[in-house]
Amino acid sequence: MAEPTPDLRSAGQTRPGCPVSRVRDRLRQAGLRPTRQRICLGWLLFSKGDRHITAEMLFEEAQRARVPVTLATVYNTLKQFTIAGLLRQIAAEGRRTYFDTDLTDHDHFLMEGEEELVDIPGAPVGLAGLPPAPAGYEIERVDVIIRLRRADPESTTAAGVWSLRSER
Repeated sequence: MAEPTPDLRSAGQTRPGCPVSRVRDRLRQAGLRPTRQRICLGWLLFSKGDRHITAEMLFEEAQRARVPVTLATVYNTLKQFTIAGLLRQIAAEGRRTYFDTDLTDHDHFLMEGEEELVDIPGAPVGLAGLPPAPAGYEIERVDVIIRLRRADPESTTAAGVWSLRSER
């Protein structure tokens, strides 16, 4: 006769394969109470691997998934997740802030006109000559965002080197 399966929730454990349990555990480890809304938004955020997302994008995903949240709740949750160390906030533009699920030290390309933030592959971009921090402060981190725009095919060669155009 098989032994009964223990109730893992009452023992303080979770089912290792359950994505909701993983999000719940992640929230608890970060010191956040795993409310239903935080679990739902956390699942939407972290279930798709490393990515960059805005509050508006996450709100749209929540609406499509029929998660009953307001845009204000999404903003508040993203702020709480950032403070708890679950997300990295990147102010890429004056009007747009991205949240990165990849917490490693890396830099970004911003695709102008496409509103897309993309990781720069390889090691972080090297910076020389950073000014010293003012007295009483220390540099926490440096975010490098390289803004890209689509090249004009008539102004660049196939190798991406600027060429001269003859004016007629």
